[in-house]
Amino acid sequence: MTIPCPKVWPLTWLLVVTFFTGCDHPTPPPATPANPATNAVAGKTYDLHGIIQAIPPDRKNVTIKHDAVADYMPAMTMELPVHDTNELAGLAPNDEIACKLRVTDTEDWLEEVRFIAHHITASSNGVVTIHVPSQQLQPGEPMPDFAVTGEDGRRWHFSDFHGQALAFTFFFTACPLPEFCPRMNKNLAATRTLLQSATNGPANWQLLSISFDSEFDKPELLGNYGNFYRGADTNRWLFSVADPNTLAGLAPKVGLNFWRESGTISHNLRTVVLDAQGNFYKQFEGNSWTAEELAQAIREAAVSHPR
Repeated sequence: MTIPCPKVWPLTWLLVVTFFTGCDHPTPPPATPANPATNAVAGKTYDLHGIIQAIPPDRKNVTIKHDAVADYMPAMTMELPVHDTNELAGLAPNDEIACKLRVTDTEDWLEEVRFIAHHITASSNGVVTIHVPSQQLQPGEPMPDFAVTGEDGRRWHFSDFHGQALAFTFFFTACPLPEFCPRMNKNLAATRTLLQSATNGPANWQLLSISFDSEFDKPELLGNYGNFYRGADTNRWLFSVADPNTLAGLAPKVGLNFWRESGTISHNLRTVVLDAQGNFYKQFEGNSWTAEELAQAIREAAVSHPR
């Protein structure tokens, strides 16, 4: 789920910008659409690629301008359902996606929806395409040694935490929506309590909250904000901020998606666990995960061996 938040952050982190000028050239009308009654195959799965046009508030379906679906139907714009509304978490209109279209004799739906890029209309005369290719890490792959600025003013590198399982999530202090940044920090607080209270659990772990609002979230503010969630005990939980250059490299590695649009920041939710060797171990998307699930992943990552 992507919700606009009130802070503004520049788009300097985005990787490739392609500018198209000139007149709009609409796609010619498609050929006669395939007839689902004759072409649908029970349990058949197709690859679908397109750009989101609209998502209703209940997120039970999505309108997509999609390419031709091989062996099934031509390119067109249509509304398609999803069985699991979490499939659309973190997505918004103008997002380019790839997914699976499942078709049976009686119904069709989308699944395995994957973000590819975000497209922004610059004016009536052209389109700016902001392309963030998927570079998301897979389990066992090493995380590059990114650096953040901590609430203590120190420059912290991910390598500073090698030997410990590192769990990090993203936030910014001006985000007011309870299901977004506040919920992430409350979940981390509950996770820390679980890990600290375990009598036989590993001791080599660290929590890290990373703000993507480097213009506003300065060290002193981060410390005061962090204390609201963890109290006076700062042990094993550091609040920090990443600069635009760091985010430009880090965001594609974990599928973090946020952008400036109409004077706001829109963003998705990512919580990532690295193992003690600094390798990508597990990722939680959205806000439906529990503190126990994260604590268990940290326990596993803390004792994992190099691959």
